[in-house]
Amino acid sequence: MADRNPGMDLDLEWVSGVRVNTQAVLKRAQQVQGRKVAKKEWQAAWLLKAATCIDLTTLSGDDTPSNVHRLCMKAMQPIRYDLLQSMGMHDKDITTAAVCVYPSRVADAVKSLKAANSCIPVASVATGFPAGQTPLKTRLEEVRMAVEDGATEIDIVINRTLALTGQWAGLYEEIRQFREACGDAHMKTILAVGELGTFTNVYKASLVSMMAGSDFIKTSTGKESVNATYPVAIVMVRAIRDYYRKTDHKVGFKPAGGIRTAQEALVWLVLMKVELGDQWLTPHLFRLGASSLLGDIERQIYHYVTGRYPAYHELPMA
Repeated sequence: MADRNPGMDLDLEWVSGVRVNTQAVLKRAQQVQGRKVAKKEWQAAWLLKAATCIDLTTLSGDDTPSNVHRLCMKAMQPIRYDLLQSMGMHDKDITTAAVCVYPSRVADAVKSLKAANSCIPVASVATGFPAGQTPLKTRLEEVRMAVEDGATEIDIVINRTLALTGQWAGLYEEIRQFREACGDAHMKTILAVGELGTFTNVYKASLVSMMAGSDFIKTSTGKESVNATYPVAIVMVRAIRDYYRKTDHKVGFKPAGGIRTAQEALVWLVLMKVELGDQWLTPHLFRLGASSLLGDIERQIYHYVTGRYPAYHELPMA
C-alpha cells in the first residue's frame, strides 16, 4: 500500500464551492470509452496488470470457510501457471492485490493465506455494509473486530443520509472515527455513488472522505442498483487530483460493482492513465473490486496464448 493519507481539517469553504459540469463529465467519459485499447501482447500485458489490481471478493450470505479458502488460493495463482510460463511471466509473483470478505470471514482468509505463506492482504468490508444504517457504536466495533482478526484493509461505507442532507461536518466526523478504529489498517471509503443523487454530491463526498483520512475512495458496494460507471469515476478521480494538488497526498481509487469483462478492465486502466497518470496504475493506488472479472481476464489470456477460447472445465473456478 502507498503512504497513508493523514487527512486534513474539514474545509467547508472548499466543499461548498464545488460545482460539477454534468455535460462536460459525460463528454469526457465518452471520450475515454472511445479510446482504442491495446492489442495482442500489449493487451495481454495490460490484462496481467489488471489482475494484479483486483480485490478478489466474495460477499455472499452463503460464504463458508471452504469457499473463502478457494478464493484465497485463486488470489495467489490468479492465472494458470502454464499460461504465465508461456508468456515468460511465471516468476513475476503475479497475485491479486487483496482478498475481500465479510468481517466474520476475515479469520478464515487470514488462516488460509498464512498457511500458504502468502503476504496477500485481507480486506474486510465493515460499518454496516452495504447500507451503513446500523448505530455508529456497532459500526466502529465492526471495524475494530475485523482489524483484530487480521484485516489490513478496511472498506467502510459512508452514511448516505449525511451526504444527501448536506451534513458534511457530521460525515467528516464519522469517517475520522472509522479511520481511528482502523489503526494501522488502510481505509477505503465506499461512497455508494448510485445513492448520492448528483455528480456534485459525489464530488463533495469524495472530498470530505479524503479530508477525513481515507486512503482510497471506492464507488460502490456492488449491492446498489447503479454501481461503478465511467462518468462517476471521472468526478471521483478529478476530486483525487484536486486533493493531491492541494495537499500533496495521493489517494487511491477503487471502482466496484458490475465490472465483469476484461474489456471493461482495460477501459478502467485507460481512465486512470489519462486522468491521473502512470503513477496511479499500481495496486497501491488503484483497485478493481470484482468477483467474476478475473475469470474473463484469464479466459482472454488463454486465448492470447493458445489462439482459442477455453472450454468451461479448462480454467479453475475463480
